[in-house]
Amino acid sequence: MLNEKENPISYTMAQKNILLVFTGGTIGSTATAGTIATSDTTPFKLLQLFQQHYPEHQQIAFKTIQPLNLLSENLTPVVWANLIAAIENEQPKQFDGIIITHGTDTLSFTAAALSFYFHALYLPILLVSSDYPLADGRANGLANFICAVEFIRKLQHSGVFVPYRNQGQAMQVHQGVRLAASLQLSGDFFSVQNKSFMQYDGTEFSVLNPLKKRQFSEYAFTAKFAERVLLLRPYPGLDYRTVNLDHADVVLHDLYHSGTACVSSEWGKQHSLLEFVKCCQQQDISIYLAPAMESPNAYQSTRTLVKQGGKILWNISIEAAYVKLLLAHGNFTMETEILAFMEADIAGEHI
Repeated sequence: MLNEKENPISYTMAQKNILLVFTGGTIGSTATAGTIATSDTTPFKLLQLFQQHYPEHQQIAFKTIQPLNLLSENLTPVVWANLIAAIENEQPKQFDGIIITHGTDTLSFTAAALSFYFHALYLPILLVSSDYPLADGRANGLANFICAVEFIRKLQHSGVFVPYRNQGQAMQVHQGVRLAASLQLSGDFFSVQNKSFMQYDGTEFSVLNPLKKRQFSEYAFTAKFAERVLLLRPYPGLDYRTVNLDHADVVLHDLYHSGTACVSSEWGKQHSLLEFVKCCQQQDISIYLAPAMESPNAYQSTRTLVKQGGKILWNISIEAAYVKLLLAHGNFTMETEILAFMEADIAGEHI
């Protein structure tokens, strides 16, 4: 049942053709002698389990491909380009939806990459992961996969989504471009600001936070991800003298939750992001700052960074900001083009 705050959902139950893309990850792994590693056969174990636990499995026609087979901590942006090429080679418009199995470690980054690249593809793309190997009774992989199939069968939403059930919680469907990395020392996932798109109770989907009306800018770009973008994280005592900028053209500096970082030189200039911004500018290296929510009031440190020329990427997660910068600097050369791309709402990434 939908409450009065939720959007009505139309269900369509005709037979569906789904492109199933195996890439490895825990959902495609086995645990042997205390070591979890990818397996050539485990991906198809997922299909066997699906057929055993999904009474209407004959209503689903899968075409399977396996362009990759790795643990997701081992991927680099070139893997996204290979994955995109493999999907495009299958002419995705002939399918009702796409499901991609993926590891959890870099899930939020891949979800952002696919969200941006396929922003103009009016088709549901779902990334499915598992917190434990499928043979482990605690694993949520099969439940996440069934939710993805149900999403394609029953709904008509285009975009990239991630169904994921945290342990002891209800199944959530996250908008891919707003998925945050999992909690530390945990396999739990949340959307930024804890605002997932939908909830699934095993039978019905209910809208929690409606999608924006589709008015996003459509950009034509290739799956080229820049190789010289450096991502830095803040922490007390960070010494910027240890940062090597020899192989960086662009720096994205993460911020604390309030959109801040150290700008004081009281304990030494080497700890001040303000001084580091000046250093980057002297070397003609663009420096961006994220995440930060735009509001009438901001901390003095944030204002100081803006005044110095730090480019703040407002209202966007750090994962989405990083991937978007890779695409921007991989596809455009003029500063005006890059800034326009970064400011545009490509896939609903702006909170």
